Amino acid sequence: MSGHSKWAGIKHKKGLLDAKKGKIFTKIIRELTMAAKKGGGSPDANPSLRMVIAKAKEANMPSDNIDRAIKRGTGELPGVTYEEFTYEGYGPGGFAIMVEVLTDNKNRIAAELRSLFSKRGGNLANAGAVSWMFNKKGYIVIDKKEMPEDKLMSVVLEAGAEDLVVEDASYEITTTVQDFEKVKAALKDNNVVVQNAELTMIPTSTVKLEEAAAKSALAFVESLEDQDDVQHVYANFDIPNSILLEDAGQDSA
Repeated sequence: MSGHSKWAGIKHKKGLLDAKKGKIFTKIIRELTMAAKKGGGSPDANPSLRMVIAKAKEANMPSDNIDRAIKRGTGELPGVTYEEFTYEGYGPGGFAIMVEVLTDNKNRIAAELRSLFSKRGGNLANAGAVSWMFNKKGYIVIDKKEMPEDKLMSVVLEAGAEDLVVEDASYEITTTVQDFEKVKAALKDNNVVVQNAELTMIPTSTVKLEEAAAKSALAFVESLEDQDDVQHVYANFDIPNSILLEDAGQDSA
């Protein structure tokens, strides 16, 4: 990944920008409600709910908000009924993109996504068109100051990690879905502070974009993430890290 940042890393580096938009609580609340609806309101018995609760706490969401969202999912409190959908397509420059939504109005979000894809030079595709290019994986980011590379490598590989990549200031660890919690637990047992840990969709191949196309791709993803119903966006573009940092600087100004 020398000089370039692929999607999982881009998402991590853009995390603060996502939070700045003021939509992070809305998205997490929907995830909490859906996780509780599908697997019950006990985080001990519902790993998906446990992960979303951790995300909510990292975002400093008040406990009352978390509890209410869970109770809406279990039916203890009235609330909106959400449905899950995944849309697939291609962004400007031909990269593959997947958009996961939680919505109470399928027709509305479908129309909004069609409009966005059209305006930004992309196009929606049929189900299955690009999903085969992605695998669901655990993704963990750790600051380099936490532990020497050789020691960290030993800890995470023994716990079941698939790979460890060294970046400029961090380590990026990938795991299978099944071993994600085990690797997190091993890091916790070794007093390693985790910057980011999530289940995500990682592309099996990437499309390298140069400056103009990279800026267009980032703007397209930003417009998708700005939709309230959109929970996650995954793409297989590979862009120069300098463009990502430039984009972050403009957004945080």
